[in-house]
Parts: sequence; structure tokens; C-alpha cells
Amino acid sequence: MAQAPYTRVKDFLKQGLADGRWTPGTLMPSESELVSQFQVSRMTVGRAIRELQAEGFVTRVQGVGTFAAHLQRVASTLTIQDLHEEIRARGHQHQARVILSREEATADGLAQQLGLPLGGPVFHTLIVHHENGVPLQCEDRYVNPACAPDYLGVDFTQTTPTHYLLEVAPLWEAQYSIEAGRPTEQEAALLGIAPADPCLIVVRRTMNRDVPITLARLVHPGARYQLQGQFKP
Repeated sequence: MAQAPYTRVKDFLKQGLADGRWTPGTLMPSESELVSQFQVSRMTVGRAIRELQAEGFVTRVQGVGTFAAHLQRVASTLTIQDLHEEIRARGHQHQARVILSREEATADGLAQQLGLPLGGPVFHTLIVHHENGVPLQCEDRYVNPACAPDYLGVDFTQTTPTHYLLEVAPLWEAQYSIEAGRPTEQEAALLGIAPADPCLIVVRRTMNRDVPITLARLVHPGARYQLQGQFKP
């Protein structure tokens, strides 16, 4: 079965984004250019662009044009959110305590996850985020140095790793694992909870096309955190 005309336009633009032809924030072909290239109606082109916009791949500015989006949205129900912004939106104060920030040798399992050579350098941070002085999240994060070479020089008491990485290494894909579980002894001590207390544990790996950026384990005391989302069929 032949492709619908709008699907050909949509697939062309989506593939171009995946190939890096248009980097985040850059102006994409105009509707008139696409009409001429594909010999279709403006309505057909408009539908393709509207669907890409709804899926979070592009943004449109009235009277200016269509731009490649900063791909923070990765699914219909989950987004890469900055915890600092979540806390501020509630009218509360965010504080971060950096437990460690250093370069380490990449271990076996981590080398596979981040596509790094075994024993090669990897950046490691451990940070406890507080809301109004109460520990809310223990963030244990490894970062591919090729994606963020200045990562260890950032003051993470003033910004979050999430915010910084979205600025310097825009993501294309994120993989999540979410479970209810118990913290490690170290995590329990940092969060001020008992080792048997239930926690919401999120393990997240982000990619820039085929290049892994970061692997993070985010541990939240179950009594202090709620994961929210939205779904529309």
C-alpha cells in the first residue's frame, strides 16, 4: 500500500531530525518549500508538521517558521523534568548536597550501558536533593565524558545535572525502569530513612541518537514523593 502523502513528508522530516540534519533550535524547511519538494498541498504539509509538533519533535512560531525541538519530551506520559523546577513550582526551596563528584574507571556493566571502554574514564556524581530542608531524592549518576566534558566543573549546588545535561547534550531517547524497592544502606542514610522503608526507584538512561549520555539511579522515599503523568487515548 502506498504511503499517504502527509506520511511521506512527516517521515522525511523525522528522519532528518534523527540524522542530525536539523539540530535543536534550528529553522526547518518552510511549508512552501515542502509543498514544492513533495508536490503536495499546503494542507498535507500542515498535517505532517502538526503531528510532529504534537509528538514533541518540532515547535512552531507563528509568522516565523518551524524549528527542531529541544527533545526533552520522550513519551506521551513521561518527561525529563528538572527536580529544581518541580520544587519551585510548588513554591518551595530546593537545596542540593553534593556527596561526591569525580572521574572513575568504568566497570563492566556500566561500560555496556554507556558504550564506554572497560576501564576508561567515566564521570560520577552522587547528590542529595532537598525540598525545604527535607531529603527528597538521592541521585547517583554516571556521565559519558564525550557528551559533557566539563561536567565535573559544574557547581551542582546552583544547577542540577538534569538541567545542565539538557543544555549541553540534548537527548533523543530515554529508557526508564521504575519500581518500588528498598534503598541501599548508603541511600537510606543520606535520605534519613530506615533501610526497610519503601522507596520509588527510577533508573534512567538517556541517548543522543546512538550515543549514550548518562545513566542515573534516582531514589525517592515513598512517603515523600509521588510520580505523576497524564494519558489521553
